[in-house]
Amino acid sequence: MCGKFTQMLAWKELVILAELLGTTGGPAVTVTPMRVARVIIRGDAGGRESVAMRWGMVARHAKDPHSGTKHIHARAETVDRLPTFREAFVRRRGLVAVSTFNEGKELTPTKTEQHRITPRDGAPLAIAVIWERWTHRDEGELLTFAMLTVAANRLIGTITDRMPAVLGPEHWSRWLGDEPATIEELKAMLVPREGDWDMAKEEKESRPAQPGLF
Repeated sequence: MCGKFTQMLAWKELVILAELLGTTGGPAVTVTPMRVARVIIRGDAGGRESVAMRWGMVARHAKDPHSGTKHIHARAETVDRLPTFREAFVRRRGLVAVSTFNEGKELTPTKTEQHRITPRDGAPLAIAVIWERWTHRDEGELLTFAMLTVAANRLIGTITDRMPAVLGPEHWSRWLGDEPATIEELKAMLVPREGDWDMAKEEKESRPAQPGLF
């Protein structure tokens, strides 16, 4: 499953997606589990917001903020039934806009071969996530998210059996909650998405990962 992606904060497409004006630019940032990414959500006032969150969802009842290492991904098939994810799926959904994402081919139980997936047209992909707000009297507030995964498409299926749940623009409004949607309609969006993508073996990491929170 996806364990790395790259994200830019000032694409024209991301500004459109988030309906944000005046977003400042920056280089591509490599995000790995327990690191910070920008997540597009529907804010309390009803507009879309870009919010910094840590990858690895911490349940509200958790005592340890590092428990997010267990919840990097959430399977689309069961996200509406598992207690850890159920409420977030209903009430707190978001999108992560990425320029690339990685999938690993298992070589041995302890070693994987990383492959980077890149859209040929250069446009960002929107990956479905759910998020949670964890608070502690000493630690303060922490926003975290889990990436939704689905069965692999034909391209990614050549190396692994799962992939991120990539949503097309036609689904963004209902997924974010701008428009009403039933549980059945939301789950129907979470299917393998084919795309005009390149997949190449990654030789080495070219950019440092962002520092994490907590």
